Amino acid sequence: MAPSSSTVLFIILFCCFRDTAGQCAPNSPVPAMIHVSNGGPWGSWGNVEHCPTGYHAVGFSLKIEPYQGSDKKNDDSSLNGIRLVCSDGTLISSTVSKWGPWSGRYICPRAGKMVAFSLRVELPQDGGDDTAANNIQFRCEDGQVLVGKSHEWGTFGSWSARCKSGICGLQTKVEPDQGHGDDTALNDVKFYCC
Repeated sequence: MAPSSSTVLFIILFCCFRDTAGQCAPNSPVPAMIHVSNGGPWGSWGNVEHCPTGYHAVGFSLKIEPYQGSDKKNDDSSLNGIRLVCSDGTLISSTVSKWGPWSGRYICPRAGKMVAFSLRVELPQDGGDDTAANNIQFRCEDGQVLVGKSHEWGTFGSWSARCKSGICGLQTKVEPDQGHGDDTALNDVKFYCC
């Protein structure tokens, strides 16, 4: 089956308006992507998910495995998923691991846009219990920072670039269940601008 003319146009625009770093060129009709450099090394990227057309992310919730205890046999995975709350009430997430419950929602004041983020990541533990990404914080368009309530392993890295028109989508990098091995679950995330 031949692609539709709108699909072909999208592909042409997508290719023509990307710069050499893979970012969208200024004034491009294609959403830009923001990321940070401190994500964990394990896992693979899931599907990109977007808020419905015309809507943006106003908040988030986290899927967090509780602390598993100090016994060396216990395996902490910490952050297992990120869910965006879109301005129409839709909830979206990319790949999510199975451990832990979802937190309550963190919402920007007056349902304002989320425009940037920073990720808290623990470096590889060289034979210890690796957890990779452990928490995230977002900056709202009015400057307020929303910080998830998660474990304090690792450190927050630098802030991402800013999505001037707000965040509208995400893609997560998650390590699958390792069986009897060391699970890290969510390792990294990218967000897409409106």
